[in-house]
Amino acid sequence: MQLAIDTSSDYAGLALAQDDKVIAELTWKAGPNHTTQLLPALTSLLHLVKAEPSAFTSVAVAIGPGSYNGLRAGLSTAKGFAFALGIPIVGVGTLEVAAYQHHTGGLPICALHNAGREEIAAARYQWQDGKWCELQAPHLTTIALLSRTIDQPTVFCGELSEDMGSQLKTHMGHLAIIPRSPTPRRPGSLILLAWQRLSEGDSDDPATLQPLYLREPAITQPKPHPHLKGRKRAQEGKPSS
Repeated sequence: MQLAIDTSSDYAGLALAQDDKVIAELTWKAGPNHTTQLLPALTSLLHLVKAEPSAFTSVAVAIGPGSYNGLRAGLSTAKGFAFALGIPIVGVGTLEVAAYQHHTGGLPICALHNAGREEIAAARYQWQDGKWCELQAPHLTTIALLSRTIDQPTVFCGELSEDMGSQLKTHMGHLAIIPRSPTPRRPGSLILLAWQRLSEGDSDDPATLQPLYLREPAITQPKPHPHLKGRKRAQEGKPSS
């Protein structure tokens, strides 16, 4: 049985599959609570299909871009199963997962994720000649800049806000095709993408698999304790012997 874990954003997802057939799937709004909600949700899903974690034969995990804390929660859980059970692990980009559920339309698909600081994470994919292809790797950009690089009708998906959709229509007009009822990423898509790699004998090293961070987290240097700060100045002013 294959397990898929997606904790990339406020929406979390789990899926179970036998080979390439999804047998159970769960998506919910976890907010910042991935760490506390993930394993209880998995326990409920396993209870539904009357299975135990020992039945897992592989684990797929969404690696981002996305929430720093969310990605760490999902990846650490996936690695835990991979190491404990000795099963293969496959990391799949979050934007690719979002795009894959629209692949049957035949058009190019651009998956977006709000990256903050007035930027978006974007990547483009398309089903071509019977194969799933990456047209443009995940990168940071703005909607205005992205719009200048697209000259054909394209499906836009991901966690699109109303403002993002409005900007796309303003910049691109009829070239921007936005589903009327955007849906969260399906963990079932994650498991199917991972299965494609597994069926070709491809997987990742659990020791080296890392989240895809397009921007390094901001690190704030702690302010020195007032007592230590004064002591340091005293030491700096002390003549050397």
